[in-house]
Amino acid sequence: MSFSTETKNELARDIPEKKCCQLAEIAGFLRVSGSLRLAGGGKFRIVCPTDNPAIARHYKKLIKSYFKVDPGIGIEEGGALRKGHIYYLIVDPDMKSESILRETGILLVKEGSNYISDGIYQDIVKKKCDRKSYLRGAFMACGSVSDPGKEYHLDFTVEHEQLAADIRKLIGTFDDLEGKITRRKEKYVVYMKKSEYISDMLALIGADSAVLALENTRIQKEVVNRTVRLANCDSANTDRTVNAAGKQIEAIQKLNDAGMLDALSGKLLEVAELRLEHPDASLSELGEMMDPPLKKAGINSRLQRIIEAAKNI
Repeated sequence: MSFSTETKNELARDIPEKKCCQLAEIAGFLRVSGSLRLAGGGKFRIVCPTDNPAIARHYKKLIKSYFKVDPGIGIEEGGALRKGHIYYLIVDPDMKSESILRETGILLVKEGSNYISDGIYQDIVKKKCDRKSYLRGAFMACGSVSDPGKEYHLDFTVEHEQLAADIRKLIGTFDDLEGKITRRKEKYVVYMKKSEYISDMLALIGADSAVLALENTRIQKEVVNRTVRLANCDSANTDRTVNAAGKQIEAIQKLNDAGMLDALSGKLLEVAELRLEHPDASLSELGEMMDPPLKKAGINSRLQRIIEAAKNI
């Protein structure tokens, strides 16, 4: 089961307590997922397809709770392009389909004629709790979230540009949350790729378990990345130490070949001999070997004087 399916199944287990939130969630789901079919006499049938049976059951229960009607559920094979089954939530005219469309802001009137809205009916999303619920319904209808172990990506895929713009605007009403829009063939995608945004969005729509899973993955990735950075840093430091030690040993051998090593002062000669005996030691380690011990800066100063002496040969 994909991370996206697990997230939707989690959301499908809860029914909002407040009536305004129930209506907003129904509106978000129907606006994105629902299609209208003429049922004769100018009446409408609402049909909402989904490949997730938990979602079909959830909205059957939610619509029954709010509108006091009992939608039907149809099932058919997915076909060659879509494996599994497709579940259809069906609201017929005798189940108040027109009233549902009007109350959810999908069927509107202009100049005496009915028309279908291509955006979000703003009266339904005035309150913060309703905006959360609307996004929850829209996510259940057309949303997707990638497994955080692979990549960070959450999106809403819709048919109309205006609806995409409205969803993006709705997301932007929450602090420190932002979505972007792109076109994918004939559809519009509102998406986010920042892990912080995705975590906040999942928390906002009530997917608490998904948030915990994502945050746990983020922490694990950060620990791994930090370990790799430290390892790379240690490797770089080791390389610098080896390179520096090589130059120091080369200078000492040059002085020795020229018969000038013993001419060094006692302090410089002591450091030169320690370096030859311990070619892999760091400056700090060489300093601890001195009697009395010498700080790293002192060791470095003496070795630099040896290198300068070798340059003058």
